[in-house]
Amino acid sequence: MGSVTEGVTSFFRDLLSFEMGKSEYDYNPSVKDQKSDSDIERSDFISRDLSWMKFNERVLDQVRNPDLNIFEKFKFLAITGSNLDEFLTVRIGSLYNYLDFGKPRLDYSGLRENAFRKALLNQIKKFSDERNRLFREELKPLFEANEFRIVEFRELTKEQRQEVNHFFDTMVYPMLTPMVYDHTHTFPILLPRSLVLGVVSVDTQTTLFTETEDMRKLSFVQIPSNLPKFYEFEDEGMVLFLPIEEVVRNNIHKIYKNVKIESADLFRIIRNGDFEIEDDELDEDFVNEMKEKIRARQAGRVVYMVIESSPSEYMMDILKKKWDIDKYNIQINNELMDYTRLWQIVNHEDFRGFLPKSPSSIPPVNYNKDQSIFENIKEHDILLHHPYNSFEPVLTLIEKAAEDPNVLAIKLTIYRLAKNSRITAALLRAAENGKHVSALFEIKARFDEENNIREAEKLQRAGCFVIYGIGWLKTHTKLMLIVRKEGQQVMQYAHLASGNYNEDTTKLYTDISLLTANEDYTHDIAEFFNAITGHSQPEAYINLITSPKDMRRAMVAMIKREADHAAKGKPSGICLKVNSLEDKEVIEELYAASQAGVRIELIVRGICCLRPGRTGLSENIKVRSLVGSYLEHARILYFHNAGEPELYVGSADIMVRSFDKRIESLFKVTNERLQGQLTHILKANLEDNYNAYELLENGDYAKVVNNGEDVLNVHRYFFEKDQQDIITDKLF
Repeated sequence: MGSVTEGVTSFFRDLLSFEMGKSEYDYNPSVKDQKSDSDIERSDFISRDLSWMKFNERVLDQVRNPDLNIFEKFKFLAITGSNLDEFLTVRIGSLYNYLDFGKPRLDYSGLRENAFRKALLNQIKKFSDERNRLFREELKPLFEANEFRIVEFRELTKEQRQEVNHFFDTMVYPMLTPMVYDHTHTFPILLPRSLVLGVVSVDTQTTLFTETEDMRKLSFVQIPSNLPKFYEFEDEGMVLFLPIEEVVRNNIHKIYKNVKIESADLFRIIRNGDFEIEDDELDEDFVNEMKEKIRARQAGRVVYMVIESSPSEYMMDILKKKWDIDKYNIQINNELMDYTRLWQIVNHEDFRGFLPKSPSSIPPVNYNKDQSIFENIKEHDILLHHPYNSFEPVLTLIEKAAEDPNVLAIKLTIYRLAKNSRITAALLRAAENGKHVSALFEIKARFDEENNIREAEKLQRAGCFVIYGIGWLKTHTKLMLIVRKEGQQVMQYAHLASGNYNEDTTKLYTDISLLTANEDYTHDIAEFFNAITGHSQPEAYINLITSPKDMRRAMVAMIKREADHAAKGKPSGICLKVNSLEDKEVIEELYAASQAGVRIELIVRGICCLRPGRTGLSENIKVRSLVGSYLEHARILYFHNAGEPELYVGSADIMVRSFDKRIESLFKVTNERLQGQLTHILKANLEDNYNAYELLENGDYAKVVNNGEDVLNVHRYFFEKDQQDIITDKLF
């Protein structure tokens, strides 16, 4: 296994504000802020939100990878941008739900709500400063060698300026609406994530003002989001990208005629988009209530602002008062204000070929492409490890089921779908062919609500039985059941998974899914659907563990069993691969198991609130995170069980929301060969020395490097390894 180098996050601890545009808004920790940092490190639990920031730092760290070309690095920069936007919208938004309404909140770090606000926003500023530095110092010098440049208006030739001005006059100008704020105009609602120019203007011709009155007025020009983020030129083999705000700013005088423009500052805001559906809102107009909540996101309280250096003090005084924000909420940015715009460069026709294509998927074990999908599943349980195994067998199953005259019913849960989804198309055909279709659409899937409502209504109009979630719980489980008449009997075929029914993300996320006709699984899934579509309380499942009823209790029991084995001198061990580890009760049981002598290996991609390697608490726990070409999304739980390993796969992370606020499922894998495949996947994840980071006791992450050993990059390994060979008996 590779060794651990200096923590990647040491860049952030010692970082000083960069020299450009220093102001009161730059990161500059006070003595109180530094005291909060020491309080955070003393806690036995790591803050969920600070841990998430460490995850985004690991994504940013991919920009330092010398093996990646500039377009791959741009991809990771863009991902950090969309990640941070969502984090600010949801998690900072959630924090302000406490602050604004005077509700107490104690973070895992031990900090109260306002102290934690400052600590978290300071961390975001450090992250943003380092991202800007990387872009400015390490990527900009590479632009010309890669045949493109990001330019300013002043760098354009006379002919290019004329072209840009013509574009503004014909395309942009008609779309712009300046919005003034004064005693006759209410303060406008500016859209989150949009680029906005805050313009301070002076009417030097009017005689309406007395000498004591301020003749300045503040107005806003919001740049429409459906305009391209860059205006593009071809220039002697070089592609020039002119930011859209440069187009607008250099033509701003055409909007403000006969007045003096004192300043025009570019900024971008994030609003609170965190909302929950309360019990008293669950009426028959639930879908319309959801639509209203989605619209309300556009007007939520401002939680963060990014602006150019040296902004107008007149404007800032107004905005800080109107939005109730202070220096902690305001980030100075003299580079790209919105890093998601880099997708336009990455996807440019001249450059999109520079992103490496995934190798061809390899066939799963026991899958015969010359045999019908139903015969394949009937003969063998089939484990799919995506994207190394294609998602095509799952799509084939549902598409064949839609057309097969012997198929009587299709039931499935839907959390997120692809655009132009083949799943939706198959369900529509199934309904047209007279089959019973039951679809549980989770319309509370954050930021996919509108798409899910639209797709669900489409199915409902076609005659499908559509359920819009189960009350205040989110349905996050991934299950499908197909009922088929075969001769004189009825067969049931099932699909159980850790990932969504989204054929696009299955190419980008690593996930596990199981195709089976095993009656234990199909019985469990049939019972599950009866419970959520009707009024039934299953007595017990055979191989399924579900939440909110049983999952935390079952997981705690399995951890305690390992601790009991260790205490009795029996072999023991736990390996958990999840996206997030946050539930306090489970963490405390893992601490207790560590103290009992259980070896615990955790593979946690994102949030991890457990602190490993602390003396007297967690010496036997190691935590690693894999960040690379694919988003690690699979959940696999391994319990040694004194030499008789138990393995589970499913949709649930180890989080309070997964146990208490969601309908989730974990399924036990009983087939020995499939257990061996899953164990090998875990083993390879633990031995990866290319994508891996190790969580240190102080909460930082350190990159695992290989010291002359063979490189093991799991994101390549599973494309190259014969599936027949990937069997491991035991981890411990």
